[in-house]
Amino acid sequence: MKFSCFLAVLLAVSTGTTNVLAKAPHVNPASDPDHFGPPDKFLFWTPEQQVAGYRNIDKIFPTRAIIADGTALELPKALVDLGDVPIQTENSAITLDEYFVQQNVAGLLVIKDGKIAYERYGLGNSRDSRWISFSVTKSVVSMLVGAAIHDGYIDSVDEMVSDYLPRLKGSPYDQSTIRNIMQMASGVEWNEDYADPASDINSASWQTVALYDYLGRKQREATPGSEFNYNTAETNLVGTLLRSAIGNNLSTYLAEKIWRPFGMEDNAYWTLTESGGGEFGGCCINATLRDYGRLGLFALAEGRLADGTAILPDGWMKESTKPSTAYPGYGYLWWLGDAGAYRAIGIFGQGICVHPEQNVVVALHSARTVASSDEDWALQSALCSAVANALGE
Repeated sequence: MKFSCFLAVLLAVSTGTTNVLAKAPHVNPASDPDHFGPPDKFLFWTPEQQVAGYRNIDKIFPTRAIIADGTALELPKALVDLGDVPIQTENSAITLDEYFVQQNVAGLLVIKDGKIAYERYGLGNSRDSRWISFSVTKSVVSMLVGAAIHDGYIDSVDEMVSDYLPRLKGSPYDQSTIRNIMQMASGVEWNEDYADPASDINSASWQTVALYDYLGRKQREATPGSEFNYNTAETNLVGTLLRSAIGNNLSTYLAEKIWRPFGMEDNAYWTLTESGGGEFGGCCINATLRDYGRLGLFALAEGRLADGTAILPDGWMKESTKPSTAYPGYGYLWWLGDAGAYRAIGIFGQGICVHPEQNVVVALHSARTVASSDEDWALQSALCSAVANALGE
């Protein structure tokens, strides 16, 4: 099955439709192939299928490898017992230990000052297990756009989208900049109402050329940059724009610019939009928890390697995690928290939280029973803040 065929369903679930499943069980990795679910039911897999499938996406969908070179950035340990750290939201108060079980966590990694403060695995996972990222990938793409600017492939985020995607010339995107679509504020009309069969999300084709044609017929309803309107299609535009600019695959560019130079430990896999096609800008990279943590460290280091070499433009991470005019909780494909914290998040409980003030990174793999709920996101945000604050004391 083509990945793009269930993309709209994935994003429908990500906006609040629940996946009614029991608690995810421990699954022995040796028996994972016996539990692979049907690709066309990806978002409605049983608990066993979730766990087995999330750590084996490269065996279920077409992917392109992100190759490491075996020279890993060392993560020394300075372990701290965080199990009793209280996690409080408006509606609940639990400990980290309770969160780990309640939220079906497959892996939780906390890095403080470049050292592992806490590392724990569940659901049969180990430090060698890869796991699906879902929309965490968006924030990785944001960093790749920064790398492309640093390399001169893109002049700035203030260039027009149609300069890189000429098929959109003459459309409303002639007035929308790269910055606008990265902040979900293009000003182009888009209806993401999943209950309405006639809405854009239920009508658009997800094949690249057909999507361009569909978007090219849309009308402008706001000044670019003035209104936040979550637009699934524009996530795809960022990825295709970046591929157009660099003349290469996103997975290859990630490997060359960040994965190998920064010292990721293991190969990862990027799911393709279609068999043999390009990588979708919004989903999905399968990587180990420690390499998720290293991605957070790369962001925390302002896009610089251990030797000080700059991969991203000076100030890029601060710019891309600055509140946008249209919506203060969103930057360039990053969700923004308090006190300068920022987060990459993915449905079913994936995340990379970066807390510059405390010099803390939190990486999370999960198989939650519900794709997206306000209560779960509040808990996940509270987890990151509670851990960062506990280590920052």
